[in-house]
Amino acid sequence: MKETKNMHKLVSFSYWLESLPIYNTIKNFFYNLLENDQYPYKKYFDFFMIIIILSSVTILVVDVKEHIPQWLDDYDLYFVTSVFVLEYFLRMWIYSDMHKIIIDEYEECQFFEKPLSYTVLFQKIFKTKLEYVTSLSAIIDLIAILPSYRGLRILRVLVLFRAFKMLRYARSLTGFLYVLKNKKFELITLLTLSAFFIFISGIMLYVFEGANLNPNIHNLFDAFYWALVTISTVGYGDISPVTPEGRAISMIIIIAGIGLISFITSVIVASFSERLSVLREDRVLHEIGKKRDLTVICGYGLLGKLVAKELEKENVEFVVLEKDEDRAAEADNNGFRSICADAAKGEIFEQLGVKSRIKNVLCLTSDDVQNAFIAINVKSLNPSVRVTSRCSDEEIAEKLKLAGIDQVVMPEDIAGMMGAVYAGEPTAFKVVLSIIEEKEKTQIDEIRVIKGSFLEHKSIEDVDFKALRLILLGIFRQEMSESESGKFVFNPSDDFVLECGDSLVCIGYTAAIANLKKKA
Repeated sequence: MKETKNMHKLVSFSYWLESLPIYNTIKNFFYNLLENDQYPYKKYFDFFMIIIILSSVTILVVDVKEHIPQWLDDYDLYFVTSVFVLEYFLRMWIYSDMHKIIIDEYEECQFFEKPLSYTVLFQKIFKTKLEYVTSLSAIIDLIAILPSYRGLRILRVLVLFRAFKMLRYARSLTGFLYVLKNKKFELITLLTLSAFFIFISGIMLYVFEGANLNPNIHNLFDAFYWALVTISTVGYGDISPVTPEGRAISMIIIIAGIGLISFITSVIVASFSERLSVLREDRVLHEIGKKRDLTVICGYGLLGKLVAKELEKENVEFVVLEKDEDRAAEADNNGFRSICADAAKGEIFEQLGVKSRIKNVLCLTSDDVQNAFIAINVKSLNPSVRVTSRCSDEEIAEKLKLAGIDQVVMPEDIAGMMGAVYAGEPTAFKVVLSIIEEKEKTQIDEIRVIKGSFLEHKSIEDVDFKALRLILLGIFRQEMSESESGKFVFNPSDDFVLECGDSLVCIGYTAAIANLKKKA
């Protein structure tokens, strides 16, 4: 009866802990700080730990031959050790939730109408914690604590494991470990083959020269040592074969060593080549994580290249999504942030922060269906994102408009209209083209009225565009009053009052437009 009451208290406590907001907040904070690379403050923690590790290793190495000040000894013994111990237990804590194991086991027992056993609970909790304790990283963390124990100075040889701890905090080192792990089968196969050659050649050399024929070979270990040095092509020269048989073995093992080293090098290089694109994309995602009002260009074809160049001129923060590896690499080589990914999949937009960081999405692939799918997918994730889609099919264009896509651009129609203008009014066409291409240092641009700027609540007459050396073509207003029609007001009257959020479309010299943008 008492055992049942204690079990009931344990289960109740587990449910209470699960519903406790502060507990979950604290645990999520430490999880992000220790494990989540996307967490903005993790890099500061990683830098702090690297400094702690390097200082500790330096102290322990210097202390081998020189006496260090007492305050440094106390720093290493108390502060560094405390940090390592605290980190070890925090990692063990966030690895798994004991109260969740208790809740899951309790609910399973309730469903199958069987009693909840302390033994089963202990076994499951112990098993999950043991998984962490026996992991390579946890073993390194634990061994790294031992050199601080002054009672046995021999433990200071384990200071090497403190250097190994940096593998957690340096991304480049972590990437190297990932490469080795990814090619584990190939590397183990080559290392096994190398061990076989060392074993066979060492025994053969010992048989041929171990019987007092070679004064440098005293035992089988010397023969294995020679084989390892030879197959690695290091060749210290402290042990050299003296018999024809031994020299023949040397030639064979040297050739085998060159081949094995070449194979191992090619495997690692190939794996690094595969990993480079992932590391580059991780870097891009990390950089984008700091940006706001981001523009995403989906597709790096002819149109995508032109748009990217123009956005770069306007200093707009953007990233290119291209599923073709060669085109994504081309965008990267051109100096643009690019990610090799399928824009039709929602996961990449969630990683980019479609709900908070993305402002515009430009669907510029050559496939209308692909563009439609991307546009609708983005709108489903965040309807407030402004989506512009390229389209060649009028039927698909109409469907996109009905689906709520903000802007549908049909390049063929634009090209047709420009061709008609050129045929009818060639001079006007050349003027417009020169303005668009900014050949005469003249451009058409929009200036947005920002809250609190000198343009807000002013009439067109008060602004005096003539003094600013600009020509106002019109004003685009997001929300119009019921008495006004349309969103774009062409050649507005002098009493038109500007409001926050209005976009002024002006034509003028580049310097004049830049000057107004600074004031606005």
